[in-house]
Amino acid sequence: MAEIGVGLIGGGYMGKAHAVALSAVGAVFNTALRPRLELICATSATSAERYRAAYGFARAIDSWRDVVADPKVGAIWIASPQATHRDIALAAFAAGKPVFCEKPLGASITDARAMVKAAADRACANMIGFNYARTPATQYARRLIADGALGRIVWFRGEHTEDFDADPATPATLRSHGRANGTVGDLSPHLVNMALALMGPIARLTADLETVHADRPGGAVTNDDQVHALVRFASGVMGHLFASRVQTGRKMGYAYEVTGTKGAIRFDQEDQNALWLYLAEGPAAQRGFRKILTGPAHPDYEPFCQGPGHGTGYQDQIIIEARDFLQAIHTGQPVWPTFADGLAVAEVTEAFFNAAETGQWVTVGDT
Repeated sequence: MAEIGVGLIGGGYMGKAHAVALSAVGAVFNTALRPRLELICATSATSAERYRAAYGFARAIDSWRDVVADPKVGAIWIASPQATHRDIALAAFAAGKPVFCEKPLGASITDARAMVKAAADRACANMIGFNYARTPATQYARRLIADGALGRIVWFRGEHTEDFDADPATPATLRSHGRANGTVGDLSPHLVNMALALMGPIARLTADLETVHADRPGGAVTNDDQVHALVRFASGVMGHLFASRVQTGRKMGYAYEVTGTKGAIRFDQEDQNALWLYLAEGPAAQRGFRKILTGPAHPDYEPFCQGPGHGTGYQDQIIIEARDFLQAIHTGQPVWPTFADGLAVAEVTEAFFNAAETGQWVTVGDT
């Protein structure tokens, strides 16, 4: 059984999630390649040592460049702020090391394109972290759509809604400033990735952005609180996307509806172990949406639990991601979503900005 030393850059919210996943993935999935928690990096030596002790890494350091250069580190996990992603990834690829990067790919479309090119130039394994699309329920939804169980798809609606900024009395933070930190940059990439995963490429769209609470204690808000877009997928299907950080009562409103000629599905991440399915078959009086509880018959459920309806959770999504990236490194074959898939998401979010600025329908990828 082979090992690979991991260097984790960033030990906060997502850093902890990835550290836990890397510790558990070998036991859960019996992976052929096992991660070794070699080196963790934070912005100060004190923070790095605190994370090392808490997460079980062998060593701690406060320079990401030293992580990339370390001979005992064979793979880089990026869980630091998005403005740092490009420099770290390019340095890692130059050193010939595979990179897992948290979403979004970079702080701009320029960053994303540079990262994709660097990965391709060095033929290094790469993957971006869009964990929500890996729930057993959503993986099963993708299978239903691909297998034609819903017939010809005619409509898609998706949202990513939360309420962490719903109260206008909440003080301004770093999230209140900068294009990359608004809802389009922060929340909508998960929404767009979900739409692309289920429905394929978006050809064109029109969008509107809004700052709902422009003034907060501590300063003005200079970026967007919410965005909605009308879209046309390359398949011709029409749809609607909505993302917001000011939706009172919504905690993890990552939700979608897909309507076809033979059936429909509904999903909400706040009830992530259930998928609602309607099939237009049988007597009319007995037709209706039925709630399917995930279990061992659904993708990536059984390694966590053999009991139907017992459920998987947020951390399990990150463990599935770790399994997939270790597989990509071990086999040399790309595993979705790669950096190129992250760029596809960035092209859509860039189109949100362009459409909102012009008030017109825009073609995705034209900028």
